[in-house]
Amino acid sequence: MIKISLPDGSIREYESGVCAMDVAKSISEGLARKVLAAELDGVVSDTALPIEKDTALKLLTWDDSGAKSTFWHSSAHLMAEAIQSLYPETKFAIGPPIENGFYYDIDLGDQKLAEGDIARIEAKMKELAKGNNAYIRKSVTKADAISYFKAKNDPYKLELLDNLEDGKITFYTQGEFTDLCRGPHIPNTGFIKAVKITNVAGAYWRGDEKNKMLTRLYGITFPKQQELEDYLVLLEEAKKRDHRKLGRELELFTFSEKVGAGLPMWLPKGAMLRERLQQFLQKAQVEMGYVPVITPHIGSKQLYVTSGHWEKYGQDSFRPITTPQEGEEFLLKPMNCPHHCEIYKSSPRSYKDLPLRLAEFGTVYRYEQSGELHGLTRVRGFTQDDAHLFCRPEQVKEEFMKVIDLVMYVLKSLNFPKFTAQISLRDQVDRSKYIGTDENWEIAEQAIVEAATEKGLNTVTEYGEAAFYGPKLDFMVRDALGRSWQLGTIQVDYNLPERFELEYVDADNSRKRPVMIHRAPFGSMERFVAVLLEHCGGNLPLWLAPVQVKILPISDKYNDWAHEVAAALKRADIRAELDERSEKIGRKIRDTELAKIPYMLIVGEKESADKTVSVRKHGEGDKGAQAVDEFVAELNQLVSDQMKGG
Repeated sequence: MIKISLPDGSIREYESGVCAMDVAKSISEGLARKVLAAELDGVVSDTALPIEKDTALKLLTWDDSGAKSTFWHSSAHLMAEAIQSLYPETKFAIGPPIENGFYYDIDLGDQKLAEGDIARIEAKMKELAKGNNAYIRKSVTKADAISYFKAKNDPYKLELLDNLEDGKITFYTQGEFTDLCRGPHIPNTGFIKAVKITNVAGAYWRGDEKNKMLTRLYGITFPKQQELEDYLVLLEEAKKRDHRKLGRELELFTFSEKVGAGLPMWLPKGAMLRERLQQFLQKAQVEMGYVPVITPHIGSKQLYVTSGHWEKYGQDSFRPITTPQEGEEFLLKPMNCPHHCEIYKSSPRSYKDLPLRLAEFGTVYRYEQSGELHGLTRVRGFTQDDAHLFCRPEQVKEEFMKVIDLVMYVLKSLNFPKFTAQISLRDQVDRSKYIGTDENWEIAEQAIVEAATEKGLNTVTEYGEAAFYGPKLDFMVRDALGRSWQLGTIQVDYNLPERFELEYVDADNSRKRPVMIHRAPFGSMERFVAVLLEHCGGNLPLWLAPVQVKILPISDKYNDWAHEVAAALKRADIRAELDERSEKIGRKIRDTELAKIPYMLIVGEKESADKTVSVRKHGEGDKGAQAVDEFVAELNQLVSDQMKGG
């Protein structure tokens, strides 16, 4: 007999070999009909997988992220089966789930998808789904797997098999389709009721531009048709809020092929927005005892060899820069933390100096594949609101909790009330991608769990999502459309201080290693601005808007009073612009609305005579006449309230 621990704290006994679906049926047949996957000791698995030891079990339904991911992974296999049925000569590469849906990279050979083919694939998927075919897992030897895909003449699966160990290879079959796959999958295709192929794109095999260009089909599926219809409405709204579109319309940033792909340039209004965000965080950091530092945009390759970044991320960095001096190589800075370690090491440190909190808005560079670049969310050069805290071991938990407070302050001030704190830990099985001792990892992981618990955060735990040098707490923020974005992050690191041989002199004159905390409340300025723009639809909060007020004289006769109003606003540190174009007032108002400027001040004959302004609010219309001083006082109060999260 084995013991199964359930999320409600109850423990049930079953015979060894029981599967999660059997457990679900023993609780409730109604529950069993909703279960899509199972979480066994934190790892998402098939519901049919035999359980042979004492296990913590969570039954996953559509409301769980692990179930959605499994559902969409299974849907990728269903799409592949439909394509195989319609285009038998197709070769299949990879088909993973993504945040919303899934994709499959396929090689159609000489064929090309024509108009109407997408509808045919969707129809075939629906037809196959009605077969209620089970997803059947089978372990196979490497030799048999190679033999199978040689017979199918599929070079992509054969290449994937090169890196797999014999004894750890599994196939999944549903209906007439068999795929090389680790799983997990939903019980059967019948759960898939609504289907939509959302996009067709090109993708190089394994992301390498030297390889063949494959066809990538993106899709999404749901267990109910209404959920698909709701999603498509959401998709249309997301198109309107696309930060790339808003960035052009609001004149915030631009890209240039001559400058280089993935290298954004901030226009004057965008630069003002960034500066406001930076000043906001800098002020909060000063109050919390941070000190500013500045480091170069490049560093010796040896710096990143020492830190471990070259070994782990060298392939994702720009190629080394060589100099006339033989053997001398530099890298465009991929991370700020090695530089900050060297700043710490530049002076002797005492236990009295700690914690030392070094902060920098540091620009870093990483070579993202061209096909993965996307506006400001995936770029090759970006600025992190980075800080590294060096502290004594007994200070870690307190410092970590203070950083949580800072992140919460940022999210509240920017009106992101919905978020989940993701505790990102090591992979429970594969430890090869991490550096450092098990002991230090366990201490760091425990500190994060305790801090998050004491702060009362809504948390989820994800194994395998830790940084290579330490566990972390990632803030997964939901925007106005319900989409999840990873923004702020806090990481505990016992390893870089070891690799850089950092020390401090303790009270007993012994030399000890500090612990390092990495944190970035915004994550990166670029990604944060992108998410913020889409969250608010370009209607930036008053305190962040590059232009807060537009002054609109009805005709040239009232320009003198308009200039006096502009000067008064400038003296009050209100960002205002004056529209002196010889256009009708209706046109000026319409243009200002499209520019999403929070307030308009209309100046005409009556306003000039009374020394007032007629106030209009973006999206709300006329608010009546006010004295300038009264308007300024109200505006400043609004700014103050917004910055406090009011």
